[in-house]
Amino acid sequence: MSAEFDAGIFKRRRAELIKHMQDGVAIFPAAPEYLRNGDVQHDYRQHSDFYYLTGFSEPGSLALIIKGHGEHRFVLFVPKRDKLMEIWNGRRAGPEGAVSRYGADAAYKLEEIDDKVPEYLRNVLRMYVHIGDDAGFDARVTRWLNAVRRMKRQGYNAPTELHDPSEIVHEMRLIKNDDDLRYMRRAAEITAEGHNAGMRATRPGMFEYEVQADIEYIFRKGGSHRNGYGSIVAGGDNANILHYHENNMVLNDGELLLVDAGAEYGMYSGDVTRTWPINGKFTEPQAEVYNWVLRAQLAAIDKCREGVIYRDVHMTAVRVITEGLLAMGLLEGDVDDIIEKQEKWEEGVRNKTIDPKEETAPRTYKEFYMHNTGHWLGMDVHDVGNYKTGEDWVPLRAGNVLTVEPGIYIAAGRDDVPDKYKGIGVRIEDDVLVTKDDPDVLTDGAVKTVEDIEALMAEAMAKA
Repeated sequence: MSAEFDAGIFKRRRAELIKHMQDGVAIFPAAPEYLRNGDVQHDYRQHSDFYYLTGFSEPGSLALIIKGHGEHRFVLFVPKRDKLMEIWNGRRAGPEGAVSRYGADAAYKLEEIDDKVPEYLRNVLRMYVHIGDDAGFDARVTRWLNAVRRMKRQGYNAPTELHDPSEIVHEMRLIKNDDDLRYMRRAAEITAEGHNAGMRATRPGMFEYEVQADIEYIFRKGGSHRNGYGSIVAGGDNANILHYHENNMVLNDGELLLVDAGAEYGMYSGDVTRTWPINGKFTEPQAEVYNWVLRAQLAAIDKCREGVIYRDVHMTAVRVITEGLLAMGLLEGDVDDIIEKQEKWEEGVRNKTIDPKEETAPRTYKEFYMHNTGHWLGMDVHDVGNYKTGEDWVPLRAGNVLTVEPGIYIAAGRDDVPDKYKGIGVRIEDDVLVTKDDPDVLTDGAVKTVEDIEALMAEAMAKA
């Protein structure tokens, strides 16, 4: 079943935004449409901020959220109803539907934007608008301002303060409440079901895209209209390409398959990575690498608690990964020394006291674990919100949702590692809600221990 529309959610969000605004007008444009090739457009997906506040999905639209206007706190400009165009492009709400279904206090056709927006900006001190993403929209904002400035002799003053509403909206989006979580939990559930289905379906000799099809079928069957991002389905050494997207190679017996895929539900994304054996049975070296990554992930998840510094989640995973690399003979030395070497190197590069083009980086965990342990998750898979304030990493707060996704990547072409580990790439990722108590793993429905993965795959193969 598709995500149900609840106008009350968006009304509550607009009220929260207005509470944090000073008197003024906030302007939010819808996402533009883009051509894919020829006259074929990319599948349309609404801008996350715009949808977050309006629930409205039609392209070309514009929303005004106003503090200080007696009657019109929420104004929408939308495509007009046109029976002929709706035959070709689908039904439209029109201004009437914008009011009756979406709760606008006033609604107008798109053709009225340039006349009406300046009217709402007259004698308004503050305008809240995000600029810099779209030159065409920025120019339009300038025209609206200039239109009001030309009214000065009629007794109207133009806004003189420009504020970015993202500062408020993104802080709201960073802390998930029950309205957000009703969709995030379902996105997580569908995503987990898809990964389990992928494990059940995998056989040697299949193509990567066949497993992708099995996973995404479950996404659609579960009510997800689209993925949260392009699926990564990487067999064997392809797993050592972090953003592998070809998904067109044959799956070989004896190798691993790494899948990073997430369903979107109600405009919220799941984000899960699982790694499993193509033939249903981990080899001893594969299981060894896998279990080190799993230990790192479980330790990092346990750090996802209110008040813990965001960076500490990553460094917890780094420590366990480094211990594993030492135990497997992929690194030599002491855990603390290796981590310290990497920290000093990165600080030197940041401070420009080290030129990475001139100096060779130290041999550390970074050769095998080169990305961060996670990111904020929400309507965008790499969701909005700051990770640092000034020089300080932010503390986790109840309502944050983040991914926890350590990995170990050992490319087949390396000549400095034992042969038994070559070509192994493992990443394990879950979506974690920070609460007042223990971390809540939203995607724990996707099996992830060696024993559970093998049991799930063995059961599926026995039924085949």
